[in-house]
Amino acid sequence: MDNSSVLSDEDYDVISNPGQQSLDSSMADFGHIAAQNTREIPPTDAARKVLNTVSLSPADIQAWVRNVIDASGRSVSYPADNRIVRVYVDGIFDLLTAGHMLQLRQAKLSFPSVHLIVGVFSDQSCEEHGALLRLSHLERCELLRHCRWVDEIVADAPWTLDDAFVIAKRIDYVALEEGSSVNPEFDKARLKGYDDLKQLGRVIPTRRTPGMAPPTSRPLSAQETPFGPDLEPDTLEGEGQADVAHGINRLALEGQW
Repeated sequence: MDNSSVLSDEDYDVISNPGQQSLDSSMADFGHIAAQNTREIPPTDAARKVLNTVSLSPADIQAWVRNVIDASGRSVSYPADNRIVRVYVDGIFDLLTAGHMLQLRQAKLSFPSVHLIVGVFSDQSCEEHGALLRLSHLERCELLRHCRWVDEIVADAPWTLDDAFVIAKRIDYVALEEGSSVNPEFDKARLKGYDDLKQLGRVIPTRRTPGMAPPTSRPLSAQETPFGPDLEPDTLEGEGQADVAHGINRLALEGQW
């Protein structure tokens, strides 16, 4: 991936130049709702005390992103306020957490007007890279479809981003949680694609929320699955199923379930 063949200004100007847009993408932009026009329920006082990113206003997020872009030293400049910026986030999104939602919120609010594209890795890709799943690909996509911040879902997201995908989807920026590049648990193949884009100034960071599960692609060990190392969901039959039910009932009586 290099500057000359991938992410030139000409490639990205297709967004601001209607003459280069396809009919489908033009219609999508026509129906776009700016993030600042989306009603947001205020976080609770308890959430404000525990989760540091819930109180970030759109202005806070945009000022931080602008500073990151300006400090990068790249030729990329902060987009005009009236331009719809296409931001991409990818991941497994298995069992969505508040951490996922807060990352998507930051990505959506990173510019005054954002079309947020979320890529979901297929079951096959997850299996090939050792990521154990609790939910099917269909369920993971369906969960994201109901997230207020998401404008578009790419159901066949590539595990490693490349120039062809970025240009085909007309992606301006890829949002990546800060610290991912130095996180030993983050998948190295995915980081390779992000690093190439980072060299071009096309990656914007989202701030981590301490105390929340980070959206990484770390494979789960057998010991970390809800069923233990020697017991898979399909094997819960007969006495094994009764033992699980008994355990749940005991926890419920003790107030732990």
